[in-house]
Amino acid sequence: MHDFHYVDNRLFCEDVSVAQLAKKFSTPLYVYSRRTVLDHYLKIKRAFSALKPLICFSVKSNSNLSILKTLVAHGAGLDIVSGGELRRALRVKADPKKIVYASVGKTRPEIEEAIRCGILFFNIESLQELGVISEVATRLKKEARVCIRINPDIEAYTHRYITTGTLESKFGVDFQTARIIFLNQENFKCVRILGLHMHIGSQITQSGPFLSALKKVCGFIDELKKMGIGLQWLNIGGGLGIIYRQEQPQTADEYARAVLPILKKTGLKIILEPGRFIVGNAGILVTQVLYNKDTRARRFVIVDAGMNDLVRPSLYDAYHEICPLDNRRMLSSGSMKLSDVVGPICESGDFLAKDRLLPLFDNGDLLAVMGAGAYGFSMASNYNSRRRPAEVLVKGNRYYLVRSREDFDDLTRLERIVG
Repeated sequence: MHDFHYVDNRLFCEDVSVAQLAKKFSTPLYVYSRRTVLDHYLKIKRAFSALKPLICFSVKSNSNLSILKTLVAHGAGLDIVSGGELRRALRVKADPKKIVYASVGKTRPEIEEAIRCGILFFNIESLQELGVISEVATRLKKEARVCIRINPDIEAYTHRYITTGTLESKFGVDFQTARIIFLNQENFKCVRILGLHMHIGSQITQSGPFLSALKKVCGFIDELKKMGIGLQWLNIGGGLGIIYRQEQPQTADEYARAVLPILKKTGLKIILEPGRFIVGNAGILVTQVLYNKDTRARRFVIVDAGMNDLVRPSLYDAYHEICPLDNRRMLSSGSMKLSDVVGPICESGDFLAKDRLLPLFDNGDLLAVMGAGAYGFSMASNYNSRRRPAEVLVKGNRYYLVRSREDFDDLTRLERIVG
């Protein structure tokens, strides 16, 4: 599942002691295993090899340049959702013909830059957006390639904040709107509609929702064929779940076996947009115990990482396993007690874990928040004027600082005092 493991009760990332990294780079600290990133990318690539799909890594899940460069160097494309992510893609020399661009709120400058760069296509999410893309492309005298993002109205059985394929969500267009677009596509000058896109949510652990959505979308493809409308691409999005707690998500092979028969019948070129599946378990957040606080109700383990560093527990009530870097603590059960692991942020919602059976830690002990590689640093903030942490990438027995910790000048660099 990942390359974090204990050696003589000390946590290692691949062949490097995590405590050594914490000592060198301080905490809070994100640590990534390059081997795990590539292993999960290659798993999904092999599982779908019969179709030779374009695998576009979801940049929003982890936008660190070294992570992106590693994947691009091994043939991955990129799924982007902003002008900033496009700049990151270009910075690591991603092939523009392997870049797809989603987001319900693309601005005109973002659209123009992407057209000038020659990206593979936009995933359009509304009729008005398609009109704007047509206007910009016409002004530039360039062709814009698009896929229509279908909202199949399928319940993904995941957290409501990361469910994106129901009609109550802001994403995609319904089948009737898509039908109108295809029947009137000659009205959109300098635009070529190449295919369909779907993405029904994130952290989906079973194939059922994917199959239901695909059957609806493929039925629509058949309808278009009867109307004389041919497509080239089908982008089935991402959303594959990973293990955070005791989930039993489908493997890449199981997912492929479930959907390949349907995909093969379409005869279309296929795109996948995995993010969490590739990087989720490839990263941890290392934090240091500051204090223990026992009240009549519970024990609080107060650490130096908070919701500004990893917001998923506060935002989604997400579960992340908490592991001491020295596992001998857990092997001695005498002081075990139900505890909340909380951060320094001035919010009651600032927690990394609740109701965990943990030992009494000493101040200065180091803990790892597991499964923090996806939507960890990429959602971090400077709330409470705290500096965002450093990021380290481990490769075998070597490690690299791939993002320095912010300094205090970074917090005010762009501000101007007026008084």
